[in-house]
Amino acid sequence: MLEKILIANRGEIALRILRACKEMGIKTVAVHSQVDRNLMHVRLADESVCIGPNPSPQSYLNIPAIISAMEITDSVGVHPGYGFLAENADFAEQVQKSGFVFIGPDADVIRLMGDKVSAIQAMKKAGVPTVPGSDGPLPDNKERCHQIARDIGYPIIIKAAAGGGGRGMRVCHSEAALYNSIHVTKAEAKAAFGDDTVYMEKFLQTPRHVEIQILSDGQGNAVHLGDRDCSLQRRHQKVLEEAPAPGIPDDVRQATAEACVKACIDIKYRGAGTFEFLYENGKYYFIEMNTRIQVEHPVTEMVTGIDLIKEQIRVCAGEKLSIKQEDIEIKGHAFECRINAEDPKTFMPCPGPVNQFHAPGGLGVRVESHLYSGYQVPPNYDSMIAKIITFGDDRETALSRMRTALDELVIDGIRTNTPLQQDLVRDTAFGEGGVNIHYLEKKLGL
Repeated sequence: MLEKILIANRGEIALRILRACKEMGIKTVAVHSQVDRNLMHVRLADESVCIGPNPSPQSYLNIPAIISAMEITDSVGVHPGYGFLAENADFAEQVQKSGFVFIGPDADVIRLMGDKVSAIQAMKKAGVPTVPGSDGPLPDNKERCHQIARDIGYPIIIKAAAGGGGRGMRVCHSEAALYNSIHVTKAEAKAAFGDDTVYMEKFLQTPRHVEIQILSDGQGNAVHLGDRDCSLQRRHQKVLEEAPAPGIPDDVRQATAEACVKACIDIKYRGAGTFEFLYENGKYYFIEMNTRIQVEHPVTEMVTGIDLIKEQIRVCAGEKLSIKQEDIEIKGHAFECRINAEDPKTFMPCPGPVNQFHAPGGLGVRVESHLYSGYQVPPNYDSMIAKIITFGDDRETALSRMRTALDELVIDGIRTNTPLQQDLVRDTAFGEGGVNIHYLEKKLGL
């Protein structure tokens, strides 16, 4: 087992990783920017190293600084969490070349799945259902692009091969607008990702966002841990998640999950990973794979009883997967509400001092947060400051507990999106289950 792990992240996920390491008897090193010296995980880690000024490119995205911190602290491995460098193949490669363990898949697997075109091709080969599309990058030939779109059928969506986070996408409803849509998306992709490669897919009009969690050891063993519904989104950013996804036939769910397991074995995937799908009219359509731990991983942990971070560390340390598919049983239901330091109506970030923080409690309630009374939320990073997770024997019990938990939550001094979450968990359509990815934006009038 790894003796010392450097946590290359901040906030609640850094604290989550630290707790798992402590339970496993692993020493921890916290790296932080200048403004983050008072983060909770920095206070609790065995060692801490300041790696630079507040801007992310000079600290949390500074690969030489992080590797230097590993060297001076005699760290054995690095856990990237999510965001920042978690899916950066160059970082994974440099970590491994420097003689350290990267807690995640190999760099070539990250590159394979990070390019949407090659990822789709790999999924098709493994039998994972995909969205009808161009089956590769769009050619420069204008007429050929028009023919591909006709074969797929309008509306279609143009996507950047290197895209992510909701950027580099454009929907096209007619042949007249096609070529301009391709041109604009290529320009956006070049500016945002340094790569103007784009591809085309059928645009599904009222899908749900459903994802399947896997664990794989890269040694021929892989399992799935059920699915999650993440359809409540604003501008492609998830707001509220649940597990399992409601209203999906077990045979359809099982067949897709088994295909994901096969894909992991085929590509020799190592670690925790998530297959993201659009689900419409009883069918799954693969959109991408996240080669890291997800923000919403706690809901899967609650319904399976399996610590995903611990398993992730074990397999990346070279151990074989400790669980078999028959060991995994989905019990009950779980929800997660993301609490952001932002105005609940305008969604503008609201950094500042937390005068008072009171976390909710009770049976089936879990809080993941780095907040404490007196903490100063900085303006430099993502606005998420807490995750409230609830569990129950059934969906209604878990949802009822979430309503109570949100009402108990106190974050005084800054504005948060708690009022929005309180509204969502009382929303009639959401309460019935199965809303699509456009539901929240329509509700908000966006």
